[in-house]
This record gives sequence, structure tokens and C-alpha cells, in this order.
Amino acid sequence: MKNTVIRNKKASFNYEFIEKFIGGIELAGTEIKSIRLGKASLVDSYCVFHNNELWVQGMHISEYYWGNRNNHVPKRERKILLKRKELNKLLKNTQEKGLTIIATKIFVNDRGWAKIEIALAKGKKTHDKREDLKSKDSKREMDRIKKSF
Repeated sequence: MKNTVIRNKKASFNYEFIEKFIGGIELAGTEIKSIRLGKASLVDSYCVFHNNELWVQGMHISEYYWGNRNNHVPKRERKILLKRKELNKLLKNTQEKGLTIIATKIFVNDRGWAKIEIALAKGKKTHDKREDLKSKDSKREMDRIKKSF
């Protein structure tokens, strides 16, 4: 069985991660089959609290091709399953100015369950993004020089 990992590549560019958490996702019907096929997207997804429960919004899981009338709604809200202590910590931190919760990765673990990695994040300024690009370019250049010798 291949391990499916779906990443939010833009998140690390736009946000600085403060702390990461891994939790389960409450899925309905054919959603797990679509995730195992890699048919999901985390672009523009974020997490919000409703009634002290954490929900992910903007996550797109494509309809399962063979799902007929029992298929799921692709862009519905999905509940994230975390321990109460972690939820309280996230709730307290998001009430601070400038912090948000971003979905960074969905994967299927060894037992076949879909898990989501979320991060408490702070938005980067433009100069921070430029600094990251410079460091990546210099690292790439150093690696290329190393290989030539």
C-alpha cells in the first residue's frame, strides 16, 4: 500500500509555523477513497472554531469516480479530531492578534486512517519571504558547487 501525502506548499511560503499538531479528520462516505487516490487539495484551507470544536474550511476532496449517488460534497467543512488540551491551547493562541491555524498536510497512516497536520501560524511580511528565497537560492548554489567537485 503506497503512502499518500498531500501538502499545502504555499503555506510554508506565506506563513511562519509556530507549532504543529497532528489530528484525525471526520470523513464521510467516499472521501477516504479519494484521499487515498491523492485527489485532495489544501490550497486556501484554514481552520476555525465552532462551539469549541475545530473545523477545516476550504479543503477540497474531489468526488470519488465510482461513487454514484452516495458521493460527498467536495468543499464541505470537516471536523478535526484533537485532544481537548490541544484544542484549548489552539483556541487561546488564535485569540491573540495575528495568529491563525493552517492545514499543512494530509496523509494516510499505517493503519489506513486519514490524518491532518495543522500548524499554528503567523503571516510573513514581504521582506521575510524575500529572505527565504535568498537563503534557498544560496543553498541550491552551494549544493551545485559541491557536486561539481
